[in-house]
Amino acid sequence: MIATAKRLDSVEEYYFATKLREVRQLMNAGKPIINAGIGSPDLSPPDHVIPALTAALQDPKAHGYQSYLGLPELREGMADFYTSHYKVTLDPENEIIPLMGSKEGILHISLAYLNPGDQVLIPDPGYPTYASATKLCEAQAITYNLTAAQNWMPDFEELEKLDLTKVKIMWTNYPNMPTGAAGSLDVFQKLVNFARKHDILLVNDNPYSCVGYDKKISIHQIDGSMDCALELNSISKTFNMAGWRVGMLSGNAAVLKEVLKVKTNMDSGMFYGVQKGAVAALKTEESWLDEQDAIYQKRRDLTLEVARALHLKPQTQTGGLFVWCALPDGVTDDKKFVDEVLHYQHIFITPGSIFGKNGEGYVRFSLCVKEEEIATMLERVSKKVSA
Repeated sequence: MIATAKRLDSVEEYYFATKLREVRQLMNAGKPIINAGIGSPDLSPPDHVIPALTAALQDPKAHGYQSYLGLPELREGMADFYTSHYKVTLDPENEIIPLMGSKEGILHISLAYLNPGDQVLIPDPGYPTYASATKLCEAQAITYNLTAAQNWMPDFEELEKLDLTKVKIMWTNYPNMPTGAAGSLDVFQKLVNFARKHDILLVNDNPYSCVGYDKKISIHQIDGSMDCALELNSISKTFNMAGWRVGMLSGNAAVLKEVLKVKTNMDSGMFYGVQKGAVAALKTEESWLDEQDAIYQKRRDLTLEVARALHLKPQTQTGGLFVWCALPDGVTDDKKFVDEVLHYQHIFITPGSIFGKNGEGYVRFSLCVKEEEIATMLERVSKKVSA
């Protein structure tokens, strides 16, 4: 067997890739598993999106290589999205790159800027891919704490005490996953000030801001952010198009040019039909988003009942696709708790510890579950509790 690259020694297979194999095995064995662990929207895209895709298939241009920069109308649609939702003006020619999902952007940015030995600030709890991409670049992940005591916001006094001389990139994620913390422009201002002071590339991962939050916020709403900050955004969560793999990266043109050096060597453009569908999605009326929010709010209310029936302690949150809960008093092992719920109530939820040490003692429910299935979850856990 040929030896793998040493860089793989520092990363493991993504938790959901391995855990979902177990879930599928249980389902194949006849267990009625309800998957409330994954944030993959089960609702449909806006009605006008699929016709746009199917019509595009008849275009002779649909089957050839596409531009690395995407269709001009896609970049313009993304710029218009930022104008309408965030009141931010972006140049579609130079300040936006369409991505095959924002997840690829995490690795592209890391490859463009990290050398072996560089350091990267990563939130704890946070999306595991930030650390994985860092390690694959042979850089060092330095976690910074997000805690309930700080309302899941960075502790800037604690950050200033760190040795920041080798820090190249700082990942941030507001509205936050997994905690659901909304973030604020005040926090963004402090992040931009911190990044400029220490000459750090700040990257805000922003896929949830248009899902249930009263205020749609972007790092680009802060003066001076273009000097130091990039932002990832996603069509996946906003328009129920996770499998389409369409995201966007925005920021300073000179920085994006460096990221493009990586991207143009990694892919040969996004499929034409997917781009046309994304263009249509970006033109969706605000009223459609309001309807989605109402659906998710009903699901959230019902999921909170499930959580409380399990004696969990839901954290305060208003938007996003998840419910973040502290374990019952006296229970400390979140993975054991998740396994018990999986094997006894046949419900899969996510242990908080996969997001970092500050996620230990928490679990996460996805709202990408139909109301009738959540009602079944409530029935199952209520029987268990009453028994």
